[in-house]
Amino acid sequence: MTEAYIYDAVRTPRGKGKKDGTLHEVPAVRLSAEALNELKRRNNLEGHAVEDVIWGNVTQVGEQGACLARSAVLYSDLDERIPGVSINRFCASGLEAVNMAANQIRGGAGDAYIAGGVESMSRVPMGSDGGAIAADPTLAMKSYFVPQGISSDIIATEYGFSRDECDAFAVESQKRAAAAQKAGKFGKTVFTLRDQNGIAILDHDEMVRETTDMQSLGALKPSFKDMGEVMPGFDAIALMKYPHLEKINHVHHAGNSSGIADGAAAVLIGSKEYGERLGIKPRARIRATSKIGTDPTIMLTGPVPATRRILETSGMKISDIDLFEVNEAFASVVLRFMQAFDADHAKINVNGGAIAMGHPLGATGAVIIATLLDELEASDKEVGLATLCIGSGMGAATIIERV
Repeated sequence: MTEAYIYDAVRTPRGKGKKDGTLHEVPAVRLSAEALNELKRRNNLEGHAVEDVIWGNVTQVGEQGACLARSAVLYSDLDERIPGVSINRFCASGLEAVNMAANQIRGGAGDAYIAGGVESMSRVPMGSDGGAIAADPTLAMKSYFVPQGISSDIIATEYGFSRDECDAFAVESQKRAAAAQKAGKFGKTVFTLRDQNGIAILDHDEMVRETTDMQSLGALKPSFKDMGEVMPGFDAIALMKYPHLEKINHVHHAGNSSGIADGAAAVLIGSKEYGERLGIKPRARIRATSKIGTDPTIMLTGPVPATRRILETSGMKISDIDLFEVNEAFASVVLRFMQAFDADHAKINVNGGAIAMGHPLGATGAVIIATLLDELEASDKEVGLATLCIGSGMGAATIIERV
């Protein structure tokens, strides 16, 4: 089997995913094209340089619709002979793009791909594409559908995480992200986004709040309490699925949940021969990938079985992993991961995560691969695992190893 290697990874800064965010005026197609251009520039990708662009994007409507991946290629400076395909595995779309590219190379379907993703949440709101899981009453009833925020609170209730524990995790994420920014930890991957005149639009993740503390978070009201307890009463649905729980403890709010963000990320993946032909050196080998379905009501526990599956298929143990990136969709998601594996927080999201820097849905999986790779190199570690929870009850994971 042909090995798949990561040669480079780039990303835009993450902007606040609201109308007052710095990247609100930059549509997803341009965010994508700028990431593709940066990868092209840094690696001298001329001509028909890769087999395909596999691009994660969750809300595929409006200006993010009509195969955004192909539109991004045409908007960029890449050769028009390079095709593009948009994929959607919800929050893990960017990671699934990386995994698909690696497995295509392993299977002999081309020797190089660009994989990544994008989301402009300020311009194309989350959920604006609809979907049967929430809108079709027959499916919603069969699956005991509740919104993700309720799912995050079910996790906290089921596994015993208090409001203070979730808030403390969020404060630490902010501290780590602020320290990483000051130390230039993201400088190898993040490039400055510029306007048509070459003037800088944004050069850093703009959502980090260094002054966040337990007191400021303690003043925030739970975000999902009303939708749980008042009509339509999603707590009642959750308790039908989990009758052993007396009530749902609503602990999540804007401060300990991932921030809505805009951004794009791109990863260059190829065979060993591809790098030799272009004269570029691989930074890591993609050692294993996994994906799995989970209970759609609690929904966000997927990183645990996805990690168990990838460890089993790769013949590894949790102790073999030097660093972890576990997407901070909600604080309880990462707390559950640490609890399940008795994992050391000092090895997990060491530079903060989506609670501090935002979660541009289709891009985040590729973002955390880039963050993981940079930190492995910076700390001289060898093996890293990236994993995300996924809407409708799924999980995905990737193990990379430096070369």
